[in-house]
Amino acid sequence: MKEFPANFSDIGFKSQGMGKLTYLYGFVAAFFIIEVLFVTLGWWFICRKEGEPIEAVEGYKELTNHFRRYTYKEIVRVTRKFRDELGRGASGVVYKGILDDQRIVAVKKLEDVTQGEGEFQAELSVIGRIYHMNLVRVWGFCTEGAHRILISEHVENGSLDKLLFGEEDDGKLLAWNQRYKIAVGVAKGLAYLHHECLEWVIHCDMKPENILLDMDLEPKITDFGLAKLLHRGGSHAKMSRIRGTRGYIAPEWAYNLPITSKIDVYSFGIVLLELVMGTRVSHMVIDVEEEEVGLRRLVESIRENLKQHDQYWISQISGCSAGRAIRICC
Repeated sequence: MKEFPANFSDIGFKSQGMGKLTYLYGFVAAFFIIEVLFVTLGWWFICRKEGEPIEAVEGYKELTNHFRRYTYKEIVRVTRKFRDELGRGASGVVYKGILDDQRIVAVKKLEDVTQGEGEFQAELSVIGRIYHMNLVRVWGFCTEGAHRILISEHVENGSLDKLLFGEEDDGKLLAWNQRYKIAVGVAKGLAYLHHECLEWVIHCDMKPENILLDMDLEPKITDFGLAKLLHRGGSHAKMSRIRGTRGYIAPEWAYNLPITSKIDVYSFGIVLLELVMGTRVSHMVIDVEEEEVGLRRLVESIRENLKQHDQYWISQISGCSAGRAIRICC
């Protein structure tokens, strides 16, 4: 005959104890898995936010990884507390900086920016996608608090105005083929902004100070980040803040006419004349009416000199590509 335990309750208690222990182990394991899952998701979310593309109020998105947001603390460290000033203009002050990967950058603190953060990032989302060999590359930005800062590549030879109008007459050292190369490069950069971007970009302040030269004297247009964007469906840009430099401003500005890409073409014509002559054409006029008369006389004089070879520089370039460019300009 089969023997049974004297106390059946012992088995029940043991089974019940084992069940509680198994339940406890299962609960601890589940809690641990959930905790790991939450930590992983949290870490992924933080990393995603740090590397997340800019999404602006107008729906534009930055699609490249080179363009990133910097904190103001990072900007202070990169510029060594804004120690090395490269230059200053109407839009702000530019400082030299060095990134962690040893890239030398130009850090521009924008002044008098009335845009909110959303509108500012709407423009940045387009600017960050712009890439052309004749445009300065913008690598990042800072919108912390009231700060509006752009981080862009540093171009070694500085701006064209220093080479053309410097005290040491460096402009005379520019050969005609170099001047022609600069003119063509600027034209290509403007053509890209006007016709090849996802959004039309009008520079609005074309001048020698906004044309930088690298070690090979390849021109790079800067400050297009301050341009107003012209939607492809629009007929002209609506300007909330108009910037420009006296002597390079097209007549449309003074007469409140629609602002189109042609104002950049006008300014480029002035730059081209200065590039050829090596002197400030923009300083020859005082107001809009005199500007029109003065420029008309200047162009007519150049046309006449091109025909008669009256000046030394005309005879040097009459048969080369630079001479053909001047004929087109005039």
